[in-house]
Amino acid sequence: MHKGIIISLALITGVGLFGIYAWHSPIEPINPQQNSAFTPQEIALGKTLASAGYCGTCHTAPDGQQYAGNYQMHTEFGTIYTSNITPDEKTGIGSWSLKAFERAMRSGVSRDGHHLLPAFPYEHFNKMSAEDIKAIYAYIMTSIPAVNQVKEENGIPFPLNIRWLQAGWKLLFADTSEFAKQSDKSEDWNRGAYLSEGLAHCGACHTPRNAVGAEDYDNMYAGAAIDGWYAPSLTASNPAPLPWRAEDFYEYLSTGNSTYHDSAGGPMAPVVHAGLSALSSDDLMAISLYFADKAGSGEQNIENNEALLSAINAQQALPDLRLDKGANLYAAACQSCHYSGQDMVKGRPLLALGSSLHLDEPTNLINVILDGFRADQGIHGVVMPAFRQAFTDEDIATIAAYLRQSAGEKAWPNLISKVGEVRRQPQFAH
Repeated sequence: MHKGIIISLALITGVGLFGIYAWHSPIEPINPQQNSAFTPQEIALGKTLASAGYCGTCHTAPDGQQYAGNYQMHTEFGTIYTSNITPDEKTGIGSWSLKAFERAMRSGVSRDGHHLLPAFPYEHFNKMSAEDIKAIYAYIMTSIPAVNQVKEENGIPFPLNIRWLQAGWKLLFADTSEFAKQSDKSEDWNRGAYLSEGLAHCGACHTPRNAVGAEDYDNMYAGAAIDGWYAPSLTASNPAPLPWRAEDFYEYLSTGNSTYHDSAGGPMAPVVHAGLSALSSDDLMAISLYFADKAGSGEQNIENNEALLSAINAQQALPDLRLDKGANLYAAACQSCHYSGQDMVKGRPLLALGSSLHLDEPTNLINVILDGFRADQGIHGVVMPAFRQAFTDEDIATIAAYLRQSAGEKAWPNLISKVGEVRRQPQFAH
């Protein structure tokens, strides 16, 4: 047989097989009245899980109606608008059966059979139990008001907007494995792993991605850029001077601040305050145990840690404010709050201890100086003023350079231009 014919047949066969793999049949719509057989316990559990999975955070636009979608997500591949997941029959998921909902959660396939973009973290939700997925479905279908709101068109360019091609992406990159307990770990650790890897999908923000947007599972939780910020590493590679112990993770996740580390700002603020806050103390501790293990911190007493003592003592240093402009600006605008004396005071973080000053790039620090902390970020009720209008790019770069040097790190390059870049980026509303 002619070589060209053989190649053509092989290509046709390959395309045909891929088409079979990529095609998913529609699932018949249902009458929403069929969704009336859920127990109060299922609905209550679903409310907790939907909160801890940030369903409302991602599927509610700023000042929009709850779960009605059109939250704008900026990605390297274009702008994505989230879907309406209220029980509206025409524009939401009111006609979706539990079977259709579970397929979307596990496989990233809509009721009508089209593939969902991987901005929807179905790879993580696939690790959830059938009971938990059903509970979320029960809550949405019975407790969220139906909203008739058409989804905005995504700004994804051709050919990336061809949904059929998403099947190829899934085939090559998606992790669709179910959650499996580790027999050498405790029940609490496994509970934390289940919540972190599945429902809370922590890796979706904290795991770096490759050139086509797939999570790099070989570097799980190693840190990644997200929504104009940088989600730090949750592993031993985190550059913070003090270890993240289980008690530090728990304090951070339950209050929005760790005395020896950072406060929850940017995209992390709603994760803590509008998401994980719905979980029980036991679940938060399980997550904390899981990540403390990932960070390799163990049971450490850090009260006499050299880095801590050095940071406390450094507050006593009196640089020549006449010569050091960065020290001068910091003393005038920042130092009165970021001072703890000889004992650490929650809500007055020593910046030298936080990861922001030790990361390879200054994005997080610049964001905080520009926009501060609102009362619903960090510790509830504790605010930090925004300096976006008060400071020039040069002022912010000067403060950042001073703090970076004070933390014993090498200088960040091109700081003034970086401040301008961060200042001009979209201000992501959460």
